[in-house]
Amino acid sequence: MNTKKIYFVGIGGIGMSALAQMMLDQGAAVTGSDRDASPVTELLEKKGIKVVVGQKAENVPQNAELVVYSDSVPETNPERVRARELGIPSLSYFQMLGKVSEEKKTVAVAGTHGKTTTTGMLAKILKDAGASPTAVVGSIVKDFGSNYLHGNSDFFVVEACEYKDHLLELSPQVLVLTNVEWDHTDFFPSLSALQETFKKAIEKVPADGVIVTDPHNKNIALLLVAHPPAGGAKVIDYTKEPAYGLRLPGEFNQMNARAAAAAARVAYPSISDDTIRASLASFQGTWRRFEYKGKTAKGAEVYDDYAHHPTAIKKTLEALRGKIREVTPYGRRKVSPRRRVVVAFHPHLYSRTRDLLDEFAAAFSDADQVFIAPIYAAREADDGTISSEILAERIRATGTEASALDFDAIEKRLGEIGPGDTIITMGAGDIYKVADALVAQK
Repeated sequence: MNTKKIYFVGIGGIGMSALAQMMLDQGAAVTGSDRDASPVTELLEKKGIKVVVGQKAENVPQNAELVVYSDSVPETNPERVRARELGIPSLSYFQMLGKVSEEKKTVAVAGTHGKTTTTGMLAKILKDAGASPTAVVGSIVKDFGSNYLHGNSDFFVVEACEYKDHLLELSPQVLVLTNVEWDHTDFFPSLSALQETFKKAIEKVPADGVIVTDPHNKNIALLLVAHPPAGGAKVIDYTKEPAYGLRLPGEFNQMNARAAAAAARVAYPSISDDTIRASLASFQGTWRRFEYKGKTAKGAEVYDDYAHHPTAIKKTLEALRGKIREVTPYGRRKVSPRRRVVVAFHPHLYSRTRDLLDEFAAAFSDADQVFIAPIYAAREADDGTISSEILAERIRATGTEASALDFDAIEKRLGEIGPGDTIITMGAGDIYKVADALVAQK
């Protein structure tokens, strides 16, 4: 894009900050604002991007050529209002990504689970292979120390979210579809409604493009049946990839690795098996994806994870249980005297918690005790139909001990847990700050 002066409203968002860095690398003068300072805004400042804390109409430069706003920023935001008054063209985050996508060989990673890790793995594989991709990832990739990877080629690897049909703004040559389950229930009233969005994404892939997916997944298989008449893009089954040696535990990460490997082969056909294996073996993971934080003052181990959907919670806890098993001197695995797993969960959205309540209640079967924080409202108002207390009660009905507590009480209770036990904070809200505080108290 030839735009030289861009102002970002909500620049501290994980996607927005990556896009801002990309525009800076392309020679644009980038500034922006956010409601609060954060490690992300500090990162941007270090890169030379001026960030204003607090959002006011006067922050918008009159000479800005474009305003890019986070999809979570409403039309009534004073900076968006000011941009309209000044006649400055405005694009949402995903609309802007769509403009970038049109000019690149885009590999978009979509699906209900595993998008972030798969995107990070894929970007690293292509980087290690010498393909020099540009990448925008929905979390900090430890291997890059950023949510953005600068590249010199026309490869563009991007994490694509289905919420509000955002992924339909992109023009992928390669579409990776990890899996499909009902989510974002405030926008998609049913699984079939969500499937319709993924069907449209599949149909956008050109005839010479490729869809990398699991065609055996029952929620994906139906979508692929309708695809060939629409375009005829080739379908690659990522489940045919071999198992890889990973630092990251869990079968779900194996599936992420398979998807990333298959997409890398499609995007960069000259890549070798050895490069893929070595790249995945050294992949360090991303922020808030089964991230080991350290130990508490009393010796309990602490992990943190972004899981906020029942399936992600269940699979993460299964992986954690597998990780804390002992290995004998002879290499034979045995279950140690049961080590307690204590979960602090921050539900994300009233709608998701209400609509998937039964699934959430069953997802904590591998935990010994669960503390439920007040529901993170985000974009929603509380209509009184759901609460953390209701979720805790439903979890208790499955046989797992559960309590609804505020953040201070959760931190206090977790701080009392001793050596041999494991704590994991989970959710898309602010619960990770509890994990940070527990480790910092040593």
